[in-house]
Amino acid sequence: MRQLVRDIADFPTPGVVFKDITPLLSHPQAFAGVVDGLVDGFRAQAVDQVVGIEARGFILAGPVAYRLEAGFVPVRKAGKLPSAVEGEAYALEYGTDLLEIHADALRPGTRVLIVDDVLATGGTAAATARLVERLGAEVVGLAFVLELGFLAGRARLPGRQVVSLVTYDEAGVGVR
Repeated sequence: MRQLVRDIADFPTPGVVFKDITPLLSHPQAFAGVVDGLVDGFRAQAVDQVVGIEARGFILAGPVAYRLEAGFVPVRKAGKLPSAVEGEAYALEYGTDLLEIHADALRPGTRVLIVDDVLATGGTAAATARLVERLGAEVVGLAFVLELGFLAGRARLPGRQVVSLVTYDEAGVGVR
């Protein structure tokens, strides 16, 4: 998998090295391996809904939801959802933003798996978990293709089950 991840320097801002997973997604066997890897970490859990974070989280969460026989719920950037929403501000490695979920997307007691492409500083994932819990649902875990371990995002998700398929650390790349 890691050989199909491309580094893009200075994107979206100077000094940031963006981990581009589009080559991985375009490779049929690698894409299937990613979906299987994300599902395997939570197959034993009773997952009712898979929440995908805009935008690449959508690409991954849909097939993960299908494989887990769960529904799919999008979490989007502000102003993209057409009905009443709950919102949560969050910090990312190069700025701040706002996430929203439909206010009626999850019922109390719903068991939710959160899926995204990259765990970096953990701000996006933590904000999404807060939104899910604000609606009364339970976060059973979070699943990522990549984790930028040197940014310590996992520390912002204490007590939560986190599965990352590939972890980048200061010493290089390690596979989890």
